[in-house]
Amino acid sequence: MKKAVVLLSGGLDSATTLAIARNRQFECYTLCVDYGQRHRSELEAAQKVAQALGSHTHQVIKLDLTTFGGSALTDHSIEIPTSGENTNIPATYVPARNTIMLSLALAWAETLDSQDIFVGVNAVDYSGYPDCRSEYITAFENMANLATKAAIEGKELIIHAPLMHLTKKEIIQEGIALGVDYSLTVSCYQADELGRACGVCDSCRIRRAGFTAAGTVDPTRF
Repeated sequence: MKKAVVLLSGGLDSATTLAIARNRQFECYTLCVDYGQRHRSELEAAQKVAQALGSHTHQVIKLDLTTFGGSALTDHSIEIPTSGENTNIPATYVPARNTIMLSLALAWAETLDSQDIFVGVNAVDYSGYPDCRSEYITAFENMANLATKAAIEGKELIIHAPLMHLTKKEIIQEGIALGVDYSLTVSCYQADELGRACGVCDSCRIRRAGFTAAGTVDPTRF
């Protein structure tokens, strides 16, 4: 089996991405980043999802982005938006988060002699983050293939973003077909220590709408 590094946050999208990678016959090495986010429950969810979906190795890297702040997820003085009326990039955007995570995944992939990285970014039903667009993924892949020893020696890297153009409904349907247990996942931006969701943040709203559109019950605990 070919090896792949899969970025795993503990949320719905990354769990589905891991299931897709496994279904494509990759041996999956899951990577979770503890960057100082508001709650620990998504890190615990990632561990459970990795185990349930057969990750070969699950790594958690601690990198404290609260040093910089600039996001409602890393600075408790900034409130999580709950109005559901975002026209601009929301306060939950974390500066450079996906770039940092993909860079860490790139480093691990190169040491594993892997040419494949999976990431669960989506540009349809999402919060409008600039680092979730297909142009960004293409740009990072191009950069990676200029910057690594492996690529220079002929082993070019591929960044897989299988959810990029799917609606949340389609993502959930795909995950259910692949046996993802969504009760293990935590999507809420401000879940409590038990993983119970607030039900009013942007992520909760998008998730709930997706399950409704898919005609199935959201197993989120509130």
